[in-house]
Amino acid sequence: MKLFAFTLLVSTALCVYPAFAQELFETDILETSAGDLEITFIGHGTLMFEIGGKIIHIDPYGKLADYKTLPKADMIFLTHHHGDHLDMDALQQVRTDKTVVVLTQMCAVKVDGGIIMKNGDTATIEGIKIVAVPAYNLVHKRDNGQFFHPRGEGNGYILSFGDKQVYVAGDTENIPEMKALKQIDCAFLPMNLPYTMTPEMVADAARAFRPKVLYPYHYGDTDPYELTGLLEDTPDIEVRIRKMK
Repeated sequence: MKLFAFTLLVSTALCVYPAFAQELFETDILETSAGDLEITFIGHGTLMFEIGGKIIHIDPYGKLADYKTLPKADMIFLTHHHGDHLDMDALQQVRTDKTVVVLTQMCAVKVDGGIIMKNGDTATIEGIKIVAVPAYNLVHKRDNGQFFHPRGEGNGYILSFGDKQVYVAGDTENIPEMKALKQIDCAFLPMNLPYTMTPEMVADAARAFRPKVLYPYHYGDTDPYELTGLLEDTPDIEVRIRKMK
């Protein structure tokens, strides 16, 4: 495997945020040319990043943490409008008058003052290059025949931190737009059935775009270690399992 600087911190490293250290969220550090990116794994589809003193919340969800005790957001990214990704109470608890909220058109129905990004849009905000990647189903549907995540409603986001690209996929399957991605250093891919991908779908996507580090996230009752087995023949992709049920 071609290694790059990516270090696991023990959960006690969260003492930098003493108000919620007792929740023992796992954290990793990704070294970038813009400084260390600290990744906090809150759970489900929810993450928190810190870099250069800035706090970035992704899909804050109040069932996973007490957001009144978490650091206020400089930026918030919302992938889509479902309640476990757009939680208005959690959002309001970390949002300030200065917080930049990046969101979809359907999220903007509920959330005022955000920056709407549509599938395929690019922008540079607060010094971070952002690409909105489509996020949708190709296979999995509701009983009424409608896809759980119709095309055009949701975003994944590629966030560039210095020389590193981090891809947070949102709720999606192994769509062509994902498989065409290039030079992704770190990817978060969902694996919660029946709404997003099977482990086989995640493995198929990963083999196509070759992230250096792959985190299955938002995996519900799916065994994330199935993915490890499926990708054991691709040593250039490091699968990391964290508490993201």
